[in-house]
Amino acid sequence: MRYGTIDNFETMLKLALRHVFRQKTHTAMTLAAIISGVAGIILAGGWVNDVFVQLSEALIHSQSGHLQIYKRGFFAEGSRTPEKYLIAAPNDVKQRIATTAEVDSVMARLNFSGLLNNGRSDLPIVGEGVEAGREAALGSSVLITAGRQLNDKDLSGIVLGHGVAQGLKVGPGSYVTLLANTLEGALNSMDFEVVGIFQSFSNDYDARAVKIPLAAAQELLGTTSVNALVISLKKTGDTDRVAARLKEQLEISGLEVKTWIELNDFYEKTVELYKSQFGVLQLIILIMVLLSVANSVNMSIFERTGEFGTMMALGNRSGNIFRLILAESVLLGIIGSSLGLGLGVALALSISAIGIPMPPPPNANIGYTAHIQIIPSVLLMSSAIGIAATVLAAILPAWHVSRMPVVEALRQNF
Repeated sequence: MRYGTIDNFETMLKLALRHVFRQKTHTAMTLAAIISGVAGIILAGGWVNDVFVQLSEALIHSQSGHLQIYKRGFFAEGSRTPEKYLIAAPNDVKQRIATTAEVDSVMARLNFSGLLNNGRSDLPIVGEGVEAGREAALGSSVLITAGRQLNDKDLSGIVLGHGVAQGLKVGPGSYVTLLANTLEGALNSMDFEVVGIFQSFSNDYDARAVKIPLAAAQELLGTTSVNALVISLKKTGDTDRVAARLKEQLEISGLEVKTWIELNDFYEKTVELYKSQFGVLQLIILIMVLLSVANSVNMSIFERTGEFGTMMALGNRSGNIFRLILAESVLLGIIGSSLGLGLGVALALSISAIGIPMPPPPNANIGYTAHIQIIPSVLLMSSAIGIAATVLAAILPAWHVSRMPVVEALRQNF
């Protein structure tokens, strides 16, 4: 090999490329560590983001919708005195909201609690009066385990949570009696036919929830008002923007707007937990890549000590040697990260095409099929980690060899 002084960036780049492709074994070892690390981060990050997406859509399309509107103060005091926090003219508010371009549908709900009787025993329940057709369209994540969903033709139909049906030992076709207090305090009862049994993402919810037509709930409670308006959007990403706009419009009417995240604090806690776990995983992968690359770089530099001694003897300063080794590491990092990105994306697409069967999450009975999301921020972060780990692993051995006396370095040639 011919040596000379490294007097410009172009010369350094040519030498770095030559050395990278000349050291085939060490280059292959280093690239393998970088590629596996980058691909691992892409797969882990894509899986974690898929958990966030699937959980958010399950929450939105089983219970909360994207937004809910209440009379101001409902969250602070509504559970104790719900009759004081009713929306008296829900149709007027619904018409105003429906004109928003991002809104898919608006539906009313009336909440109540009471006792459900099957003729032999009673079970305390919490119920919702719902607009059956719109609720069925929203509830794409609700699994009907027996019977069917409520529809707009059901005047005295009821759907029961899985736990409620098990507790009362009833199923589709059974008749039950619902007892509840009217808003004025009187006891009222109505008979219903069970048309379906449902399961949502939450066992606790299914163990006490029932749904009846909105008109029946209003008759049961003796009111024409509702507790909440539930908004379904065309895109989940529009939630914050639409919420801010509606807050400005509805504030003067004494109404408050809550997003699905505000209604489901479980989601935020889950996101925090998974992000912490993913952060630890990233740190572990970074350390693994650092150790693997450091081992390969140390072996390569040790074998080339005589070569570096010759270059210093020809007039190259120690700083030139240091920068040359770092340039080689940057090239290795870029090449390895690029190949790792390609491998990670290919694996993500292949795995997503097949799907990953997942067991039910905590407090749920329904499993789901996971996929690997391809997230630009994760791709950028994984490539940055691959390059950074490679450069960091080379700094110490590069500094050591660049400070080695020329005579001692030349001895390695013999």
